[in-house]
Amino acid sequence: MSNKICYIHRKSSPKYFSIENIFVGIENHFSKKNDTQQFKVKFAGGSPKVLFKNIKSLNKNKDTIYHITGDVHYMALATGKKSVLTIHDVGSANQGGLFKKLYIKIFWFWLPALFIGRITVISEFTKHELSKVIPFAKSKIRVVSNYVDPNFQQKPLKQNSKPEILFVGVKPNKNLELSLEAIKDISCRITVIGELNVSQKLLVKKLGLDVNSQTNLTREEIQHCYESCDLLCFASTYEGFGMPIIEAQAIGRPVLTSDIGAMKEVAKNSACLVNPYDVHAIKNAVLKIIEDDVYKNELIKRGIENCERFKLEHIASAYQRVYEEL
Repeated sequence: MSNKICYIHRKSSPKYFSIENIFVGIENHFSKKNDTQQFKVKFAGGSPKVLFKNIKSLNKNKDTIYHITGDVHYMALATGKKSVLTIHDVGSANQGGLFKKLYIKIFWFWLPALFIGRITVISEFTKHELSKVIPFAKSKIRVVSNYVDPNFQQKPLKQNSKPEILFVGVKPNKNLELSLEAIKDISCRITVIGELNVSQKLLVKKLGLDVNSQTNLTREEIQHCYESCDLLCFASTYEGFGMPIIEAQAIGRPVLTSDIGAMKEVAKNSACLVNPYDVHAIKNAVLKIIEDDVYKNELIKRGIENCERFKLEHIASAYQRVYEEL
């Protein structure tokens, strides 16, 4: 394979950094033996003008493998066959009106799938979903999971006077509203990573909950949130992977997550799986984790074992194989 690898990233934003965090370790790993570099697109957004300017700004080198790390899928039109595109989920292909859906499918999925050499997805669930969007390019798809940050190491569970429940994310798919409704009668402290919107703030007030909302956190501060909590409640309705699951497990915290899609795939039998649309199921699961020490400790043990599948060296080796295919 080529000794040169260029990682293409979206324009930086203080609000969105999950993709960038995911590839920090991958880039560092390959930089030890390869000539690696980064290319960040200059413009954010999805208008035709933005797409054209970003595509035009890349000066392609034929001796370089390009890896588009996500979000700016359309950059495949500039990189061509000797490149990899990582697609984290296909949610954007099903959002908005008819014209927007068609526009997204053309420039984020159909055309990139034709131009690119290989496509990686972060779960079998996403592979299945993507195969329905680009059935003509299924042979190009490879599953390469996300890795758990090696800095996330097991810490003893603190004995808080009140159990602290951690929620990560505030977007509609994170199912925060239903989850808060489920725990309204449970004596606990609540930490949410993400900025609550107006309706969420009104709900918190209506339910009489004491919610600590944390925003613009560093990686170290996010890690501290996991270390401080007693359990992670991640009853999401849709994820391409579900990073909080393995992040919390690596720290040694029990996890409650959904029994559907990628969450079930990532957690397997290492988490308390619930129907994310059933408020009573979420409540009962939270109570079981809080009140049953034997069950809680078993989840912690299984969670740590589950994280072995997502070690950086395993994931980097999987990407190595994809690069070699090019």
